[in-house]
Amino acid sequence: MPLDKTGLKFYFIAMLYIKRGNLFQLLKFLSGGYRVFVPSRKGDNIAFTAFGESEEDYVIGEFRSFEPLKAFYFLGREKVAVDFSPENPRNDNPPCIVGVKSCDLKGLKILDFVFMDDEYGDPTYMKARTAGLIISADCTKAAETCFCTAMGVNPWPEQEYDINLSEADKGFVVEIGSDKGQKVIDDHTALFQEATEDQIHSREHNRTSVKQHIEKNVRKKNIPPVKRLQRIVRKNFESDIWSEEAATCVECGACNVICPTCHCFLLYDQKSDGSLARYRIWDSCMIKDFARVAGGENPRNRLWMRLRNRFEKKFDYFPSVADEIACTGCGRCIAACPGKIDIRQVLAKLSAPR
Repeated sequence: MPLDKTGLKFYFIAMLYIKRGNLFQLLKFLSGGYRVFVPSRKGDNIAFTAFGESEEDYVIGEFRSFEPLKAFYFLGREKVAVDFSPENPRNDNPPCIVGVKSCDLKGLKILDFVFMDDEYGDPTYMKARTAGLIISADCTKAAETCFCTAMGVNPWPEQEYDINLSEADKGFVVEIGSDKGQKVIDDHTALFQEATEDQIHSREHNRTSVKQHIEKNVRKKNIPPVKRLQRIVRKNFESDIWSEEAATCVECGACNVICPTCHCFLLYDQKSDGSLARYRIWDSCMIKDFARVAGGENPRNRLWMRLRNRFEKKFDYFPSVADEIACTGCGRCIAACPGKIDIRQVLAKLSAPR
């Protein structure tokens, strides 16, 4: 069986089926050992909420949540040490995230590359990642900003999950992705049954339909093939497109905060109640002081340089060092940007003859 950096094995067995009511019964059991989060509708968006409210509010399918999955493993602000003790100050129950979409699972591959390492890994991330449980789900709809297929990602999970759910017949076709997922099912076998051919056929129909919808969006935006992206970004390193696109940027950093693969951070110490605590907070490469050094010099003192750096890291640096594009096609940055910078439009302009 294939193995990834987290030690997860991927299973290929007969598929199971669980009714919607039985799924929420399973989540009640899991909430005894995990902090369970389920996507819910919040106005026009979908956001994760703590399990426990009415199950009618939950949205397992549809499309990705507004906030990125990284927020559960790599917190926006987190205490990472107290008085320089080697003890990990994070002692809450591990997260169980339900309804995770394929684009966010791709994002975890990037974060794992950065933070998962026996010698230099981040202990707080590694603890939450290895102890947590991921119950992913197929997309059943696509937002206008979705372009995952252009980044080589299908709108249904294929790896990095423990259990996957595909909506079908008022319930879910279930696939197992790890030993941890297998144990959950073994411990609650009465809640599951074998999936029928009709239920599996319904799942395949839904997958094909959603993928075709996203691919139609991709064609409309003229996004270049994923294999060309690294070469396109390198070729246009000195292009005036960067300054053209940066003209509307307000330097808020929303694109970094909302991105499932952005991972830059700052450390600072804070004294409180007689002890010294060290905190980690998210940082943004789009903010002017990001690259400023102690002497005051800044190698990226122009906004267009910082926009270029964002693209260079995602489409050139990560393919070089990790053999992965560090963009998942989730489209969150498009929705969050007050300057209306569209990553799809930038990629299309970079590939067009000039």
